[in-house]
Amino acid sequence: MVTLILAGGCKTGPGPGVIEARKGDEIVAAGRFFHTGTPVVLWMDPGGYDGYRVERRFSPIAESGWDASKAAAKSLRTPNRYDLREAALTPEEIERVRGGGWDLPLLQRVVDQFVLHYDVCGTSRQCFKILQDNRDLSVHFMLDLDGTIYQTLDLKECARHASISNTRSVGVEIANMGAYGSNETNPLAQWYHPETNGQTVITIPARFGDGGIRTRGFAGHPARPDPVTGTIQGRALLQYDFTPQQYEALIKLTAALCKVFPRIRCDYPKDAAGKLIPHKLPDAELVNYHGVLGHYHIQTDKVDPGPALQWDYLIGSAQRLMNGGFTPTVEATLKGRAQEPNNP
Repeated sequence: MVTLILAGGCKTGPGPGVIEARKGDEIVAAGRFFHTGTPVVLWMDPGGYDGYRVERRFSPIAESGWDASKAAAKSLRTPNRYDLREAALTPEEIERVRGGGWDLPLLQRVVDQFVLHYDVCGTSRQCFKILQDNRDLSVHFMLDLDGTIYQTLDLKECARHASISNTRSVGVEIANMGAYGSNETNPLAQWYHPETNGQTVITIPARFGDGGIRTRGFAGHPARPDPVTGTIQGRALLQYDFTPQQYEALIKLTAALCKVFPRIRCDYPKDAAGKLIPHKLPDAELVNYHGVLGHYHIQTDKVDPGPALQWDYLIGSAQRLMNGGFTPTVEATLKGRAQEPNNP
């Protein structure tokens, strides 16, 4: 009887060698997978961008090793383009995690900001090339024109993207050609082409090939066809909006990060009247700020993610998603605003 019970014992899980299925929407924090509801390509996936690699990703392989790279790219300081999140850790905790031994509760204690950038590269492939091969920088996420999210590092790593906020933040570079003053030379006419139907199409310049866009045949357009003007750091700037696909993905990523990291409050920096603060936060306010913010909230010499980002739509939609609500598309939101009284 005992032998029969042992031989036919209850199965508690898949057998050895069985593939653990993934849905393709997971991000990684402290070695654990979390769903986002939107396509994510990890550094370990085919077609991913691996921020752990020492070699330059887009140089000839014979010239991509560290010795050749540091000679060819003088800005590269260290083989790794990322650091240890150590500023908020005790010496004992540093010793524990320096070999990779982060647990989620410790990481949740440390991470309290989500920093938004635009990449001024146009596509995530070009962004990774600039960061990894040329500038000794890194970022956790890149968000391409078609809404594909690329994660380059586990969120336990301290990516080099936002100076004094690096050790406490997660960062995303959104594919967009940036914001410019009226007297500045800019590349916008090379990328954005108005059509007779009133729409504006994004055209990747031929020198970038297909741009590495993951969605075959993707035809991108900014959420608003005309350039958006606004003031950041006291400068009047012009910028094309992000794509609807980018907004949809960013909303879901923001909601997921605010769920995974409870200290990231799902909100943006506001003044006493509840309006967006369009400049660097005073040092004391930045130290005490926990939430979503722009690169320009951290550094006076930065203006990204620019005046075009629709903060209310992004954060409001992420908040609704976190609470199980419905998120309207950016096009529907813009149409609704246009139909409101006192709106043109």
